[in-house]
Amino acid sequence: MDFEVRARLGRLRTDGKVGDLRATDASSPRVAVAPPFAGAAVVAPGAEFEIWRNGVRQTALAHVSDFVTTRCVPQLDRTGIDIAADVLVQFVDGGKCLRSTFMYLGWLCGAGPDSAALRASAGLELLQAFALLQDDVMDDSPLRRGRAAAHVRFGEWHRERGLSGSQDRFGASLATLLSDLCLVWAEQMMRESGLETEVLARAWPHYDAMRIELAVGQIADVANDAGALPDLDAVLDVARRKSGNYTVRRPLEIGAAMAGREELIDPLGGYGNALGEAFQLRDDVLGVFGSPEVTGKPAGGDLLERKATSVVVAAHRMADGAIRRQFNDLMTAEELTESDVAHWRTLIVATGAADWIEELISDRVAEAVGYVRNDRIDDWAQSALADMASVCTLRAT
Repeated sequence: MDFEVRARLGRLRTDGKVGDLRATDASSPRVAVAPPFAGAAVVAPGAEFEIWRNGVRQTALAHVSDFVTTRCVPQLDRTGIDIAADVLVQFVDGGKCLRSTFMYLGWLCGAGPDSAALRASAGLELLQAFALLQDDVMDDSPLRRGRAAAHVRFGEWHRERGLSGSQDRFGASLATLLSDLCLVWAEQMMRESGLETEVLARAWPHYDAMRIELAVGQIADVANDAGALPDLDAVLDVARRKSGNYTVRRPLEIGAAMAGREELIDPLGGYGNALGEAFQLRDDVLGVFGSPEVTGKPAGGDLLERKATSVVVAAHRMADGAIRRQFNDLMTAEELTESDVAHWRTLIVATGAADWIEELISDRVAEAVGYVRNDRIDDWAQSALADMASVCTLRAT
């Protein structure tokens, strides 16, 4: 591993302070937060909650960095691909840690603060790396978080060394193999978290369901993009399986199951279903209207990729004949210019689809927080879940 990679890992470990936050907000949920459910509208989280959430995020990232340093990098060093470790480090350097936070919140709904539970939750960041690496290959995305995607970097490494064969095929193959390793390492990190075997045993059925749903949802997503424009119900079903369950519902269920609180699975699952759908709807809005500074991808990335997202499908269904003909021309165009993308955005707004999706997001958030108005969930956890609903859906465009 070269000096630059070691330096970045060192910064992550120092900034994250592995273990140092266990006595602060990251491990103690009993901080004052804004009152839960202040009406159905989505409101910004309180400052105290943001301090707690950032503490959890920093601790989770530090745990991942430590695992990558001690477990993953030595194995990648043996591959002979000298940038492989750097590519992995960049994938776990940052991120919102939504899945880790939800999993730890699931635990806190039924048990007290626990550093091993937080360490186990952090393993979902490696599962996220697995998903992102494969997403970028399947979507042929050039960027990830504002930087060259992994398959692009591996392809450039191939070209710079004058190797034989297709650099694109080489890059896609290595990114896929690295994602496979991340899938294995994610489970390994959970197993080595320090939680007892019987505690983890309660989580594995939910963990397996999450991984299966993620893959099945991705298959359906690929099929939707390759065929005729699907109906909105089909798009939302994929959103729930591929993104919603994986981001919100299953992590919460895993945490609650580890804590031995099976009676919380239903209310947390209902919350997760509704909020997970809202989360994906917000992603779809960002995929059309989000700026590269926010999304880390080209402006209008979903339009450039001709993805059949909820925004695109809803706009197509709500359009009149003249606008729909323009949609069809844009969808089938061999190439799209920046002007084409801007025009497509204008047409989408004109149909009213963007406003309709925003209303749907608000409805789903209200539905989600309604599920956790539950006497079996304490006030702090209810409030934290309401704040997380805002975190997931108030992302700027």
